[in-house]
Amino acid sequence: MNTATRSMNSRWLPGNRIELLCCGEDYYPRVFQAIDAAKHAVLIETFIWFDDSVGRELRAALMRAAERGVEVHVLVDGWGSPDLGAEFTQGLLDAGVRLRAFEPVRRLFGARINMLGRMHNKLAVVDGRVAFVGGINYSRDHVIGLDPQAKLDYAVRLEGPLVEQIEAYCRTKLNTPQPPREMWLQRWRRLRQRRHADDSPRPDEGAVAAFVTRDNDRHTTDIERHYRAAIRSARSRILIANAYFFPGYRLVRDLRRAARRGVRVDLILQGNPDMPWVQRATMLLYEHLLRAGVRIHEYTERPLHAKVAVIDDHWATVGSSNLDPTSLSLNLEANVVVRDQAFAAVLRDTLDQVLRRSCEPVRLSRPGRLRSAWIVLRSLVVFHALRRFPAWARWAHHARPRVVPVQPEPAPMQGGR
Repeated sequence: MNTATRSMNSRWLPGNRIELLCCGEDYYPRVFQAIDAAKHAVLIETFIWFDDSVGRELRAALMRAAERGVEVHVLVDGWGSPDLGAEFTQGLLDAGVRLRAFEPVRRLFGARINMLGRMHNKLAVVDGRVAFVGGINYSRDHVIGLDPQAKLDYAVRLEGPLVEQIEAYCRTKLNTPQPPREMWLQRWRRLRQRRHADDSPRPDEGAVAAFVTRDNDRHTTDIERHYRAAIRSARSRILIANAYFFPGYRLVRDLRRAARRGVRVDLILQGNPDMPWVQRATMLLYEHLLRAGVRIHEYTERPLHAKVAVIDDHWATVGSSNLDPTSLSLNLEANVVVRDQAFAAVLRDTLDQVLRRSCEPVRLSRPGRLRSAWIVLRSLVVFHALRRFPAWARWAHHARPRVVPVQPEPAPMQGGR
């Protein structure tokens, strides 16, 4: 990551229009519509892209864009998207889509083994004018109409100056930084477009927001620091919905301290998990949090995949980062953090509806003293072992991840066996 991109991380910019999108029903039509309207460039980063009805719709939109001369770059994670077949990828390459994989998957006896340090971003930027940031992958299990157990998740659609930062980040990740002349030409075109667009957000009208990323270089704790700063300054309400919740000691301590000073702290966590072992790990924290006054609610309608939060009446975040060891210490993640009362109210009302309609409160158990001591001891041992896991994993996973062009598998020879 170059110096210019480093300096932009976490930089607050005013004048952004931000729209909350819920699940694939809201998200996919807006992304595909933006791609179909693209004139210059489409940049996408995604952890998962499956060859299913949603994945094929994205493929068709990208191919149409590339065939009409739009610059199209896609970066997928090699572990999250390991099974895109030769026919699927060859059509993209033939159309002119530049497809790359972040750290291609490695297998041992058929099993994927390099699951650490993944590219977990879900980003899309079109023509440097509109961007999408969130936790939604490209697969049918995010659409309730296609899968009754579709995941609940959120993303945002952005217009305004923050989009330029997101585009610069994507270009750096793709190892295709724009030449200076092209960069200035694109900025000039964008300024002209904004000048002639009556509905463009004005700097004094739109929301103040920051694009915050985490990597294993210079931004190892940026997302966690934004969360902790907002929690420590909270005065009335903390509302967090997070699918994989197992944060570090300091963030847990901040939540407990907030609850003890009278802040209402609500956590919406998984009650119908797609990976049961994750829920069992999270439950080790329940007693510790509940005794401090934190309210825990398990979402039971379907799997929860959200990574969002609202604090007081003005701070909110939406993105790809869970509050667990892999997201906070190993993966590449990207969130948008917003300081805006209107957007915070929309997200808070949305989560409050989820809390009222589809969540079950977790009650504080009252075990005997010996059982209580065993719960505390067991939780401490597992908690600290898991919190040390990222450091051990980084030590064992020291190689710099590779971004490589995707090459379709060669077709089998006729008559071969």
